[in-house]
Amino acid sequence: MTSYLRWIQKAKDDITLAKYNYAAFHAQQAVKKLLKAFLIYTGKPMRKTHDIAVLIEECKEIDKSFEELYEIGAHYLTDFAVEVRYPSYFSVPKDNAKDAIKIAENVLEFILQKIK
Repeated sequence: MTSYLRWIQKAKDDITLAKYNYAAFHAQQAVKKLLKAFLIYTGKPMRKTHDIAVLIEECKEIDKSFEELYEIGAHYLTDFAVEVRYPSYFSVPKDNAKDAIKIAENVLEFILQKIK
């Protein structure tokens, strides 16, 4: 399996896990991995970051249509990157978690269209 496909599979796993536990965290992880998969697919080096907006901007350098990801709110998931790792973490409200999962699923569809 090629490198970018492994990233996509890990992202799909995060979407599945998001439906069971720490939804917003796994949704953020999925979106991050999907954007990195696209960067790998296009041969662009990626940096280590949890910041979705930074990754969207890097993808936009290749394909301007990545601007659409701001419209669906993908960049807001960045806030969930680290919170769950600490004892002070409080659960994200169920509606927000569902929204995070939906965003991740939309980004998955978007990326899969780009790498066909």
